[in-house]
Amino acid sequence: MWTSTHWKDYALLDCGNGQRLERWGKQILVRPDPQAIWTPAGDPRWDRADAVYHRSKTGGGSWEVRSLPQQWTVGYDGLVFNVKPMSFKHTGVFPEQAANWDFIRQQIKGAGRPVSVLNLFAYTGGATLAAASAGASVCHVDAARGMVTWAKENARSSGLESAPIRYIVDDCQKFIKREINRGRRYDAIIMDPPSYGRGPNGEVWRFEDSIGDFVNLCAGVLSDHPLFIIINSYTAGISPSVPAYLLGTAVQPRFGGSVEAAELGLRCESTGLLLPCGHTSRWIGGNAQ
Repeated sequence: MWTSTHWKDYALLDCGNGQRLERWGKQILVRPDPQAIWTPAGDPRWDRADAVYHRSKTGGGSWEVRSLPQQWTVGYDGLVFNVKPMSFKHTGVFPEQAANWDFIRQQIKGAGRPVSVLNLFAYTGGATLAAASAGASVCHVDAARGMVTWAKENARSSGLESAPIRYIVDDCQKFIKREINRGRRYDAIIMDPPSYGRGPNGEVWRFEDSIGDFVNLCAGVLSDHPLFIIINSYTAGISPSVPAYLLGTAVQPRFGGSVEAAELGLRCESTGLLLPCGHTSRWIGGNAQ
């Protein structure tokens, strides 16, 4: 399981009974987590949380806010993220992705050459900021205009407002097809596709139906000497091996290199257990570090 040990503004304090107890800066949140099916350790802060997300039996849910600002910031190794409670339990940051941010920075800094990165389904820009802070130029693509606006806010907060980041609001598949026609190429691709989603014009995305063709399509925008590809997945029932096999068949025969895959996790302070939080598959080029 891949984890990061560099978080200071985030901590998984305790987890169990289908919930997480988390510290986001100075704020304590309780959020649902279906993986945490064991008994929690009993951290006393469960009863002193600043906000609790309650699931609804009819779907979705809502926040019970006791004492919480509308928005605040957390930092990770020089990056700064604007955090706010969203309607579906999220906060705008997936802290387990820090393991990938570490990898991205290492690969770009070790390349010894200019690196262009394409970040697809880029959300609020964690991977974009990691790549830009390491010196890469980044194309950030997401179908949700609000998420792209949020990513720009995070870039400003991180002092990266002048970094070479191109922000695109578009359906990722249509964007890739246009990039192929334009002859644009990228040295690295990061993708965090949803389990299910719709593009700006109603385009339907289902991970299990769409990811295979999409990976093959993305191979068409790789440069002659690509550095890496990252595929994240939070889709239930999809093993880390599945996107790894896709990378092994769509990319590795052409460029060589290696493929690796693992769960992402967060270490629980109270028990030392690692809470699984989705997974990542990576293809690493033969000339990567």
